[in-house]
Amino acid sequence: MIRIVALAAALMFAAPAFAQAPAALPAGLDKANSVVIDTTKGRIIIKLRPDIAPQHAERIKLLAREGYYNNVPFHRVMDGFMAQTGDGKNFNGTGGSKYPNVQAEFSQVPFKRGVVGMARAGDPNSANSQFFIMFAEGSSLNGKYTVVGDVVAGMDVVDKLKKAPPGSASGAVTDPDKMVKVQVASDIK
Repeated sequence: MIRIVALAAALMFAAPAFAQAPAALPAGLDKANSVVIDTTKGRIIIKLRPDIAPQHAERIKLLAREGYYNNVPFHRVMDGFMAQTGDGKNFNGTGGSKYPNVQAEFSQVPFKRGVVGMARAGDPNSANSQFFIMFAEGSSLNGKYTVVGDVVAGMDVVDKLKKAPPGSASGAVTDPDKMVKVQVASDIK
């Protein structure tokens, strides 16, 4: 009886710790081509697509390994459209990394909920460090932006990100949520 009470007490005190633990990596995940993003709202896991965007996938892994994405805000979040992040230089969507821009790697993969695309300026070959996660289908982006991955866990976290006020044309967020730590899954110890 004492053992049962002790076990129950241990579980009761451990429950908050279990609730706080980040989501486990999905079974069968290619850890060498996946990134784990711990945000202020929880964990997002992205499977990169080196099969369709090898240069962009490598850029994201390189920057993650350098810590470039740590503490970077989701500076542009438009409800029903997408959440954008990845400006580790200026933290407001105007910056890129120290590396040259990446040439476009457009594919036939459609932009739908959970798809990760590379942000760019007007020039199709201007993607650098910033990326976005789709809240919903965005067919107007198909063939015009590089698809670099898919959210395989944590879309509920993406849905919780602080959004710009309704009607905001820029999608700029005041006091935005952040990517606290971004790691290539195979590097997590």
